[in-house]
Formats: sequence, C-alpha cells, structure tokens
Amino acid sequence: MKGTNLGEFEELVLLTVAALMEEAYSVAICDELTEQTGRSVKLGVVHAVLNRLEEKGLVKSELGEATKVRGGKRKRFYQLTIPGKAALVSAKSMRDQLWDRIPSLVWKKA
Repeated sequence: MKGTNLGEFEELVLLTVAALMEEAYSVAICDELTEQTGRSVKLGVVHAVLNRLEEKGLVKSELGEATKVRGGKRKRFYQLTIPGKAALVSAKSMRDQLWDRIPSLVWKKA
C-alpha cells in the first residue's frame, strides 16, 4: 500500500464515499461534493482521485449490475477499506489537535 497521507480533496472524496455508503459511485460522489462544498467539481478529477485512493488501499470498488436505465452500462461502486477509515480518523484527530491549540482569545468577539 502506498502512503496514506491525504490531500484536502482526497479527504473530501473519502468522506463523501463514507457518507454515501452503498450509493458511492463517481457521479453521485461528484454531485454530493458540489452540493456540500459549493465548488464546481469535475467528474474526471473525481475519477482520478478515486483511482489514487484505490491505489493507496483506502477504498475498494466493484461493478454493480447492468441496468436498462443506463443502457446496460454498469456503475462502479466504492467503499471505504479499514485503512481508509483509519486515514479519516487520523486526519480528523490531527485537525482536532490543531484546533485545540488555538488560544480561546482568538475566538472572542472584539
């Protein structure tokens, strides 16, 4: 398995895979990211990140069943692996530790 350090967008994609659970396929991930972040998210970028996350062993994928709605084309569904869950927990823990170090004076209204 390659390194598990997550870039910001990788973390967002991984969180979205976790949130969508069994409905995590590329178009749904792209739509959810656009809705939740307010960013314009390109499908090709999501595909590239999913491939990278799979190479790192943080997600795994499998093809769903063919449907008439998609003209017989199958969707590729993604799910977190145990190392993927651990990477998210680690990233959250690191962020929480950094947030906890910010003096309370910074957050008081002037």
